[in-house]
Amino acid sequence: MIELRKDYILDRWVILAPSRKKRPRDFARQAADTASNACVFCSGNEKLTPKEIGRINSPGGGWAMRWFQNLFPAVTEEGPKEARTDNSFYTFAAAYGSHEIIVETPEHGRQLWDFTAEEVLQLLMLYRERITELGKKDSIKYVAVFKNHGLEAGASLAHSHSQVASVNILPQQVREETEAVKNHNSCPYCRIIETEKNSYRRCFENNYAVAFTPYASRFNFEIWIFPRRHFRQLSDATADELQGISQVLQQVLAKLRELNAPYNYVLHYLPATEGSSDFHFHIEVQPRLSTWAGFEFNTGIVINSVTPEDAARFYRGEER
Repeated sequence: MIELRKDYILDRWVILAPSRKKRPRDFARQAADTASNACVFCSGNEKLTPKEIGRINSPGGGWAMRWFQNLFPAVTEEGPKEARTDNSFYTFAAAYGSHEIIVETPEHGRQLWDFTAEEVLQLLMLYRERITELGKKDSIKYVAVFKNHGLEAGASLAHSHSQVASVNILPQQVREETEAVKNHNSCPYCRIIETEKNSYRRCFENNYAVAFTPYASRFNFEIWIFPRRHFRQLSDATADELQGISQVLQQVLAKLRELNAPYNYVLHYLPATEGSSDFHFHIEVQPRLSTWAGFEFNTGIVINSVTPEDAARFYRGEER
């Protein structure tokens, strides 16, 4: 059983999943052989993955995207779903949920930053579908959607893919953000958007979405993408809003391609089962061009060598 454990006294959880240490890593091999007949995510190797849950067909034949259970999951639908505490300090449960892989393209050498805005839109619509579907399951409190690109960002396979993992707790990051929002009379992010779209940290915008580098950026070239209209879940977005968000995300990733930057991005939202209506859906893109070390882990204070103002100039094309 994959186990979920809580810190002795802090509201901090970890997942113990020893089976994940067996994950393959193909980056060294792929550097020499970008075609890689051995890649399990490539077109023609579908039988090498777990049973397919679904696919989006390509207009030209074959598939454009497909998804299936992660062969090395961080969570599984096994074991006790509810946490209990033994001897005052040992709080635990099963790391209960479902962990899926979305293969974003059948082409091995093509990355998400090579996609058109319409292709990014297709991926966002798939995220929305998987969040809704997995969120219906018993005991699921949150469905995490994220992408790891590059070895430094935690990707074990070079072929472009995203991950969707449902869990039986509300993540600490979401809880902290929810509580912080409650300290304001209305959505603070709505006011932040209005301020940042005219600041030195502004990057991209259209009628439906804006992107800016956050004032206290933790990562080199960190950038956040917000819908202009207030809503707290991806399922609340209109078709036009989804398209607007996709266009901005495509612009961000195209700039990161210039740096060949490893990156993560994560979707931040609040499930309908949670109370606060002032949570504002957004996507955080976190390039991984520097390494956190002792100071960061000792103090929790991040040293960032690229100011958000300089990062914004790069995204606007004013600096290279």
